Amino acid sequence: GGSLLGVAVRAQDRDTQDMETALRLASLLRSARSVIAASQDLINDPKAGDKGLTGAHVLALATEAYLKANGTAPLYDGQDATEAQLIAAQMEAIRRVMTENQPTINAEGVGFKGFVPAVFGRLVNESFAALVETEARVKVTAPRDLVRNRKALPDAWETRVIESNLMSADWPKGQVYAELGELDGKPAYRVLVPEYYSTGCLSCHGEPAGEIDITGYPKEGGREGDLGGVISISIFR
Repeated sequence: GGSLLGVAVRAQDRDTQDMETALRLASLLRSARSVIAASQDLINDPKAGDKGLTGAHVLALATEAYLKANGTAPLYDGQDATEAQLIAAQMEAIRRVMTENQPTINAEGVGFKGFVPAVFGRLVNESFAALVETEARVKVTAPRDLVRNRKALPDAWETRVIESNLMSADWPKGQVYAELGELDGKPAYRVLVPEYYSTGCLSCHGEPAGEIDITGYPKEGGREGDLGGVISISIFR
């Protein structure tokens, strides 16, 4: 009965469960974003019409990537009910964003479509917020001077944690930060997951700083391994 006892104890530990849920939401977002990143050449092909990047197809690829990263599917038997609800909403958000953006993705005669991973992620998070407004929020933000879209600016709490914790030289790379705080005046368990620039990010965010990238923004001068973004997950209590 030891394992059963363990499950009961864990169910009482709300912070542990919320942390797990937050990390799963972050992982599914990253998995879906990686599909969009890997599909950039296809998306930006001016000659191809229907790219086949339907909501169902992208979700299937994202689920596959998630399974590989976590060893479990996004939805599974015996899953915490709130976690299952939030993950299902995020899967629906991914599906909706792909469905709504078919005209852009499939436009012929257009090279760069602007449907980059960062834009996709923001749209998914907005769709997710519309589906589960009172339950949770996911946002991709970054150190303030790296934020390109004003909607993604870190709030006061995020700014404080990013600057005093995630950006400090002795912060262990990849370690997440969590605390019980509030968002929009409501108590929330808040988690920040740091993300670092990989080689693929540097074509837009790398050197030389100030050079205009393909999306029309000046490059930030980032280097591989620098803190480039933060996934901020808030689970309301």
